[in-house]
Amino acid sequence: AVLTTEPNWSTFYSGEFVTFRCDMNEGENSDWEYKLNKNNESYLSIKKDKNSMLALNHSGEYQCCGHRRNSAQTKCSNTVTVSATADRPTATLTAGPTTIPVGGSVTLSCSVEPSAGWKFRWFRRTIKSPEAEITTNNTENRNITVTQGGIYRCEGVRGNPAFMSNASRDVNIKITFSNKVVVTRRPNRPHVFSGETITLTCEVQGGETTEWKCDWNRDGSLVNRTNSKDWMFNISESSSGNYMCRCRRRDDWFSSTQWSEAFTLSVSGESCFVL
Repeated sequence: AVLTTEPNWSTFYSGEFVTFRCDMNEGENSDWEYKLNKNNESYLSIKKDKNSMLALNHSGEYQCCGHRRNSAQTKCSNTVTVSATADRPTATLTAGPTTIPVGGSVTLSCSVEPSAGWKFRWFRRTIKSPEAEITTNNTENRNITVTQGGIYRCEGVRGNPAFMSNASRDVNIKITFSNKVVVTRRPNRPHVFSGETITLTCEVQGGETTEWKCDWNRDGSLVNRTNSKDWMFNISESSSGNYMCRCRRRDDWFSSTQWSEAFTLSVSGESCFVL
């Protein structure tokens, strides 16, 4: 006689279901009655198909026994130890490197210990958008790749009926693009004059087709934010200084470039024209 469990995991959690399968090797003979013992005491009767699904609450040692009707013949199986814990497990979310080139991706991983049988659900939200589940073609979903930053969490699910782990903590994924950033200017002269108009452009090398919005820094202070990579303004004598820029993708506040190297703008007094 053989008693097996399905699924065959080392540890179950309180509220999970396990199916006990009792095989007495008696063929199609229907003269047998079966019961499941727990810790050497009668626990419950087993269905005619010799399977019984239970919601576990406590650990125990299980054994199935068959008794032939109108006879003293009895057979008992091996003993199976099932461990159950009351503490619902919590998922853990980890992230791979978040400094990537434009067009690259970040790998996120979710795990629950003990690891047997888990599949994973993923969720993302931002400051401006509500949480939404991420859909993928991967059945297990232990690892996913993402191209957007945001606030991510995951949770494990296993068994039938489904049993859910506690969700992971929220993880802020901030992506830094490794592409070089350079400030260019029009007109491109060593000196410009007060009263002229100048256009500074924050060039993300390798990110020419991406739509950007950019931050502009002068002498260590944020002086402007633009909805594109260009900033056009009228020059005054106070415009002199060291300028740096960095850009974010328009559709992703959590993804930004590194700061550019400093660019020095030298402003002279108003230009004079001699006729």
